[in-house]
Amino acid sequence: MRETDKVVGTPVSRIDGILKVTGKADYSVDHPIKNVAYAVLFKSTIAAGTITNIDSAAAEKSPGVLAVITHKNVPKLNVKGGIRGGAMLQSPEIEFYGQNIGIVVADTFEQARHAAHLIHVDYDKKTPKADFDKLASEAMPPKDNHDEKWGDAKAALRTADYTVEETYSTPIEHHHPMEPHAAIAEWTGNQVTLYSSAQIVNGAQHAAAATLNLTPENVRIVSPYIGGGFGSKGGQWANLVLTAVAAKVANRPVKLALARNQMVNSVGLRQRNFQKVSLAATKEGKLTALAHEITTHCAIHTEFVEPCGDCSKIMYDTPNALITYRVVPMNVILPTYTRGPGKSTGSFALESAVDELAYKLKMDPIEFRIKNEPVKDPSNGKPWSSRKAVECMQAGAKAFGWDKRKQEPRQNQDGNYLIGYGVACGTYPAHQRPSSAIVKLNREGSTVTAIIELAAADLGTGTYTILAQTAADALDLPIKNVNVHIGDSDLPPAAGSVGSVGATSYANVVNDACIKITDELIAKSGKEYYARPTASQLMVSEKISTHQTRIDSNPLESAEKYSAHSFNANFAEVRVNRLTGMVRVSRFLAVTGAGKILNPKTARSQIIGGNIWGIGMALTEESVLDPRWGNFVTRSLADYHVPSNLDIGEMEAIFIREEDTLSNRMGIKGIGEVGIVGVAAAVANAVFNATGKRVRELPITPDKLL
Repeated sequence: MRETDKVVGTPVSRIDGILKVTGKADYSVDHPIKNVAYAVLFKSTIAAGTITNIDSAAAEKSPGVLAVITHKNVPKLNVKGGIRGGAMLQSPEIEFYGQNIGIVVADTFEQARHAAHLIHVDYDKKTPKADFDKLASEAMPPKDNHDEKWGDAKAALRTADYTVEETYSTPIEHHHPMEPHAAIAEWTGNQVTLYSSAQIVNGAQHAAAATLNLTPENVRIVSPYIGGGFGSKGGQWANLVLTAVAAKVANRPVKLALARNQMVNSVGLRQRNFQKVSLAATKEGKLTALAHEITTHCAIHTEFVEPCGDCSKIMYDTPNALITYRVVPMNVILPTYTRGPGKSTGSFALESAVDELAYKLKMDPIEFRIKNEPVKDPSNGKPWSSRKAVECMQAGAKAFGWDKRKQEPRQNQDGNYLIGYGVACGTYPAHQRPSSAIVKLNREGSTVTAIIELAAADLGTGTYTILAQTAADALDLPIKNVNVHIGDSDLPPAAGSVGSVGATSYANVVNDACIKITDELIAKSGKEYYARPTASQLMVSEKISTHQTRIDSNPLESAEKYSAHSFNANFAEVRVNRLTGMVRVSRFLAVTGAGKILNPKTARSQIIGGNIWGIGMALTEESVLDPRWGNFVTRSLADYHVPSNLDIGEMEAIFIREEDTLSNRMGIKGIGEVGIVGVAAAVANAVFNATGKRVRELPITPDKLL
């Protein structure tokens, strides 16, 4: 295949796009299962205490009801099996508002929902721990302490020429994918098939098996399409195994789908954080100290700590650094990974503080960042596999028109609008994870087709397409002759679509499998070649009808010697209404260095999607918890405000050409997460440039500006 014929690196439309827009793609509850019953969860109406009685008599007598399952009659489950957040009906204890306390199973969804409203629950209530503002002072180091330090940041801060010491606050956020969590469970003897969205197909299989006291071979996860997850479908939650329990009790296949208002207390959240960032610099603008002290919350009995200090460890060169975490238990569902975990929230604090210090120094914030560019990873001393942060800033400044920005705020006006420009950088680690794949080749006449099989996941990001592109190039086939089968635990095990490891892991294993099958076909021919033939050429020339192979791929051993990350620079133009305080992001540009870009079309979509969430993080998104009851006030998309089309101005994404084969053979770096990192800070910095007012608490709502 000539280089000009290759499809990797070209903007190919999604090969599964027609299935999705015509409604033929089967999401978790779309699979056509015969004789399916319906389950509805009912939940606690207190945040702390104990159930003293559940009266389900009326529900059990209600038409169509097949079962009412509570802690009194639920089968024994292994609560340490890997399902996140508890809430599996194993105890009468209540740890958060909206905890699962029972399931109603009925012939129809309407019958199940009606019966759930007939159940009466009595509690022995306790006062919930739900006010983070008051509890934050009680925070302690987490059990798995993540604190890091080098040098003496506190001493350097005391003697510095210029310092910034401020606290930045980010709220609870929820994932709210377009497809809420749902599952269908179907038992055959002691084997269960679960049709459910899973970002880690094999992870869901093993967690469900362990929790249901089964072997992994007796659990099959089917997840060909996922309607978004953003981390919430990375780990599995109680609804998955409770669907299996309901199907076992009812002796029928069961479908259980969470309602939108149940999502806020069923599948985790991004926790609220207080982040104190302290920076010190010389008069010339060289950083001498960086301290990032994080206070957050977790569940009552289970810890999760968002790694907000990750960016602070590697973004800038400083001889003295301190990263600390403190956590307080609360009567709230267990927090979990959310798009750009730690980096998106942590970068808001870090990059806002950097902007504040640059302003104090009267330096351009890009110049200040470049002056403090590290030549190696400050946190571990490893050389970079590659780092394009400076190139991202320089290319972005030119494309964005950064020279129009004025150093002093409130200098650009258009009628009632104050116009401001902001910049912020971001990073996300690049890793490859072990994965396996099968390649099957078939020939009819001179036409060769391929089937690629692995238990990968497609969140809607284009996995099907990039794997077809990878295989098409490696096998010398038209992309239309490649079929990709993923999303099934019966296929060879693969990494998850989490932590930006999906594309790297999947594409590398598919490429390795294609190389292997070509080697096998060359050996099978018994011939020597001056130029290496392709698999498709060999299938035709040697008249081979079928051939297949499997490979298990692992990361390069040498990759551990390097620090591998994607980097970006984000540029925001905002217009702030002087009369109303309303902020609109009129222009946004993200420039990203993320290794080889497999498909610029889907990659651009990924970056812009992350940017839009970052804009929502900056301006609108906030899950409000009522501390009196521990319940969320924001329970639907009517009051949890994600940006819509009219909220978003001109968006553009640029990729810096980057060759990095030190981290993995194909030189791929993930982009699913880095697109949100640094975005909120870029918007906040632009708001300061427009108004002269520094908002350190997200979201930036009009009341904070007027």
